[in-house]
Amino acid sequence: MAFTLRQLQYFVAVAEQGSVTRAAQNLSISQSSVTEAVKELEGDLGVELFDRHPRGLTITHNGHQFLRHATKILSTVSDARTSFSGQQNATGGTLNIGVTSLVAGYVLSDLLARYRRVCPGVEVSAIEDNGGYLEHLLVGGELDVAVMVISNLRDRMALQAEIIETSPYRLWLPMGHPLVSADIISVADITREPLIMLTIDEIEENTGKLLTALGARPHVAFRTRSVEAVRSLVATGAGVALLPDLVYRPWSLEGDRIESRDVSGSLPVVQVGMVWRKGSSLPQAARDFVGVAESMRSGRQR
Repeated sequence: MAFTLRQLQYFVAVAEQGSVTRAAQNLSISQSSVTEAVKELEGDLGVELFDRHPRGLTITHNGHQFLRHATKILSTVSDARTSFSGQQNATGGTLNIGVTSLVAGYVLSDLLARYRRVCPGVEVSAIEDNGGYLEHLLVGGELDVAVMVISNLRDRMALQAEIIETSPYRLWLPMGHPLVSADIISVADITREPLIMLTIDEIEENTGKLLTALGARPHVAFRTRSVEAVRSLVATGAGVALLPDLVYRPWSLEGDRIESRDVSGSLPVVQVGMVWRKGSSLPQAARDFVGVAESMRSGRQR
């Protein structure tokens, strides 16, 4: 039996949410339907996509590899529908976009790949910089649109923002760490551990504000602008990290396993979005770009 698009949608939802329960809630269906679809998909592929354990499930190496294929298949199907909806731009044009560092590595590549399929005639020019400078370029009309972390958007009076992805904070741990098997992890547990701090896209500021608000002062063992460095340091036991799920991958470049766990309490989320100047008349190429981003979000929520 060949796998279905619905099975792919359910599998991607579980992989992104890290939980059958959350995936079912996001899809507005029963947990049993999600569980059955994933099991049928595993049977068809002949591999285990998730490791099951008492606290839930963790995506396997095979599952992580298949996730890229599944998201690409679903994106291609969505693009095929879009091509008949009158949204395709065959007349060309130019698109000037800005992107922050974190978003460039984890959101932009898939977004641009979809946009090129839908609008192949558009010439795209992109610049990567910090959020404050991109806001300056947007207000000055030097950029059509920016893809960036909007949780800390400064100039909300002059800029319009559309959320395309919301990512909660989770705790990264090395294999064998005592907290991996803990039923509940508190902020107090985190403050007893050396913390690896990521210093791009206001992540360090967000993490510091989070811990301060919860009355905890972390011991920062290492600061870095490299997500891969965070992965390697956590995987080898140099410390733990508190980061948005957007950047989580279960293996370091060296092939060491990284675990991800929820933290009790009301934690903030990182919002990634499209930003453009309020009141500006977006060119067709930019409107199509925003439309593609919105279709990506609706596809994940379907």
